[in-house]
Amino acid sequence: MPSRSESRRNTLLFVCGGLLGIAAFLLVFGPAPLDVTNDAFCRGGYIEKDIQQHYAGWLFYRQSPLRFPLCIAESVNWPAGLSVAYTDSIPLFAAFFRLLSPLLPGTFQYFGWFTLLCLFLQGGFGALLLGLFSKGKVLPLVGDLVFVFSPVLWERALRHTSLAAQFLLLGALYYYFRSGREGRFAYGGLFLLNVLTITIHPYFVPMTYAVTLAMVLRHSWRSRRPLRPLGWLACNLAATVAAGWAFGLFYGTATGGSDALYGYFGMNLNSLWNPAGVNGVDWSLFLPTQNQVGGNYDAFAYLGLGVLAGLAAGGVGLALLRQLHPFALLRRHGALAAVCLLLTLFAVSHTITANGATLAVLPLPGQLIRLFSVFRSSGRMFWPAYYLLLLLAFVWLYRLGRARKALPLALVGAMAALQLLDLSPGLLQRGQAFRQAEQQPAFPSALTSTFWQETAGRYEHLVSLDTLQYDGLHLALYAADNGMTTSDPFAARYDAEALAAQQQQLLEELAQGILREDTLYLFAVEGNFLQAVEPVKDSGAWCGRIETEGGCWYVIAPGMAGTALDESCTPYGPEYPLRIADYTDGLWNRGVLDSDRRVVCMADSPFARAKLEGACYLCAGGQEYEILQVDDSDPGWLMITLDIPDATVLWGQELETKPCKN
Repeated sequence: MPSRSESRRNTLLFVCGGLLGIAAFLLVFGPAPLDVTNDAFCRGGYIEKDIQQHYAGWLFYRQSPLRFPLCIAESVNWPAGLSVAYTDSIPLFAAFFRLLSPLLPGTFQYFGWFTLLCLFLQGGFGALLLGLFSKGKVLPLVGDLVFVFSPVLWERALRHTSLAAQFLLLGALYYYFRSGREGRFAYGGLFLLNVLTITIHPYFVPMTYAVTLAMVLRHSWRSRRPLRPLGWLACNLAATVAAGWAFGLFYGTATGGSDALYGYFGMNLNSLWNPAGVNGVDWSLFLPTQNQVGGNYDAFAYLGLGVLAGLAAGGVGLALLRQLHPFALLRRHGALAAVCLLLTLFAVSHTITANGATLAVLPLPGQLIRLFSVFRSSGRMFWPAYYLLLLLAFVWLYRLGRARKALPLALVGAMAALQLLDLSPGLLQRGQAFRQAEQQPAFPSALTSTFWQETAGRYEHLVSLDTLQYDGLHLALYAADNGMTTSDPFAARYDAEALAAQQQQLLEELAQGILREDTLYLFAVEGNFLQAVEPVKDSGAWCGRIETEGGCWYVIAPGMAGTALDESCTPYGPEYPLRIADYTDGLWNRGVLDSDRRVVCMADSPFARAKLEGACYLCAGGQEYEILQVDDSDPGWLMITLDIPDATVLWGQELETKPCKN
């Protein structure tokens, strides 16, 4: 157990480290995210749209009745509902503020305060961890700047908000190294950290438990008494599972949510020195960005030039002084090295990539790939090893200079200064993006048509009958604002089979001419809309195309026939235009055949067939193109050969047909 003086030092280190984290938050983001009544920055999605997902999940949960298990938003993935754990809405915070909801203002968000708390705890646990390896208070706090300004943390903060809780990893490492010094294993703080992981983000569970397992194995080996530490670990696991159940993580059947499987989001072999962040954010003033493959961007793990230089200088310096003893280090921490190696191999995945090339795809059984796909963003599993590398840079520099009183502070200070200078472009870009929040409108900008104003509050349910498109999260926010349910889960996990069955039932009802008056029907794919609309077009619904900023929706709105709408709305009827399908695969490029650019495709529908019947010309932009052949041999598609040298000129154009000339 620490002495009283050590306890006072640890308390001071934790508090001062936490204050460093708070200062860093305010320096980069400013106070705007801390305004709980200003939700504009949540809706804006300035770096990525993910924060819109987190906020929408909270809005839906706040409107749901209290029930057990907690954190079930009944209006999402309607009618089954969904745990907000899968909208990354931070179940622990969502549950707490849902209980306080009657006391909260009408507009309320907690993501800024959660991020501030994460940075406080990142700084606090970072200082405690470094304090185990150095004396005094100044040196650990200077080194703590490397943890507080971790590129991996700042890449996630207020983007993948819950993944900013990387203090969980630092806390687990702190207790691991403390355990080795004290010969203990049963730390209440570590027990609590492990339980908290599942109430914040499930991806932290295998990472903190890997470190805990290493601690338990080491203690069991040294004490030759494995039953107590293994029993403690089993109790910790049981408590974590119970917390996951209580916070709704096991609610329903989560079978889908993304086409990406294990391997797509793997870690590129250049990740440690590649400063390429999401959406063009460059995290280095000095090092060039490197190429990536597929979803490597999610495995971002840039160490920073300061840490890279610290590892190189410390390692070479200690080797020259014959003070580098890697085999002795492995003997002391073999279990930790083993679990970190396994996590790293999982992070790289069976799809091995380096720069812009895929070096190899190792064969894995399909069942194993499906199992690993539970954590399909595998590159994140490198984070415990990542933070060990940051720690190692500090420890090596400290040991390199400890023979002289002021040298360790000079070396660690130089590393921290170089690190901050190197990371300055990325920090500036993140800060500038979020400072725009004060100038952004509160309403989602993509849904500006008068159609959305007319439908607000008119319907109870909003159903999407095919796939989401780019502004689907704006639509989720719109539904939440207007007290509507949505069948779209907009979540990392959901019951894909149940959603498909519901869509099929609704499509069958439309085919029979049945409309639910309390339901707004939406399609993202025009061909699907054209197939469904004919039986209900004369049933009092407004049917047609609604333009949004950068996209469109196709809608069937019961009871709105004859409603005056703005020019962004194109009603379905005899004057409704044809369009070639925006379809791309190995043979087609946005509806034009690569091998013969005279051939275009359209989704087969009664509307398209009626337009083409007796037509000899397809017209666009004042030009007429003779129809040479219409081929309907491929089910679901009409392939039209035109007298045109290159049909790509028809991309995005409204088309009309013309009968044969006399």
